[in-house]
Amino acid sequence: MKQWLKAAKKKIAHSVTRTKQALGNRRAEGFVDTAVKILMGVVIGALVLAGLYLLFEDTILPTLSERIKAMFDYGGSLR
Repeated sequence: MKQWLKAAKKKIAHSVTRTKQALGNRRAEGFVDTAVKILMGVVIGALVLAGLYLLFEDTILPTLSERIKAMFDYGGSLR
């Protein structure tokens, strides 16, 4: 019984140590920072483009408008 208790204590202590190490580890923190920066860039770019459209009240990127219209122009028939 004593050996079993010692083994259980040792396993619990080892688990606690590994948990503390895992919580204190900050290796992958850079990936989150990079993802947030990319997301911020996309959102700010979209806001600037929307602001330009509102400011000039005209098509800023004609090829983009043509592509969007072509994407939703289905011209096909239902059978």
